[in-house]
Amino acid sequence: MIDAHIHADTRAYEDFENMAVAGVEKAISCAHDPLQMSTSDVLFDHFNRILENDTKRAANNGLKLYVALGIHPRSISPDFEVVLDKLPELLKNKIVVAIGEIGLEKASKSEKNVFKRQLELAQDLKRNVIVHTPRTNKRDITKVTIAMLEENIDPSLVQIDHIDNSIVDLVIDSEWVLGLTVQPQKMTTDKAVTMLGEYGFDKFVLDSDISSSPSDPLSVPKTVHKLKLAGFNERDIEMVSNKNAADFYGI
Repeated sequence: MIDAHIHADTRAYEDFENMAVAGVEKAISCAHDPLQMSTSDVLFDHFNRILENDTKRAANNGLKLYVALGIHPRSISPDFEVVLDKLPELLKNKIVVAIGEIGLEKASKSEKNVFKRQLELAQDLKRNVIVHTPRTNKRDITKVTIAMLEENIDPSLVQIDHIDNSIVDLVIDSEWVLGLTVQPQKMTTDKAVTMLGEYGFDKFVLDSDISSSPSDPLSVPKTVHKLKLAGFNERDIEMVSNKNAADFYGI
């Protein structure tokens, strides 16, 4: 199994062992907003923590951790240009598989500028992106996000995340990879199973988005277990829990 979106820097050492024991072999840890990003140096320290510390903590427990680096909409420092200038060099690291997580939180002018710049960079470098959708005002802001994606990047490079029943109709006919975030306060395992039963398995990947918010590091294997109990075939379960993410990220 692959957990396609986590925040390893906020999790205890033991979570990685529990994930590996439950059958999660790989995960993608995304940059986010664990601190007030008052300067670019704080964000670079955050990147370094994921790249150097968390990958080792995960590996010591049998979990292969890949990384996505980018400017989250809640972590835009006043000198964000410094980060944008440095990103191409950081993306050369072989364990960095995407720019992320990026996107919009409130769709402010600053957020839209930073999001567009990162989409343009991803398009120029032909790099995948992991795109955030917010909890608040989710549908309206997702519509703005969709418009910006359609204007600025090849859809084959996009994973749009935190898909739920409030926005699935907006994205289901797209070419994007769709991230189902199975997490307390976002989506239960039962709701994930229902959505997959309704919309199919071809476009979706599973993720836990474990962070400092209420989270379950075992939500991906628990969803797989529920899919098996519901009678879905092994091919479809393998697709949503492993193959789709493996193909998208080349891992």
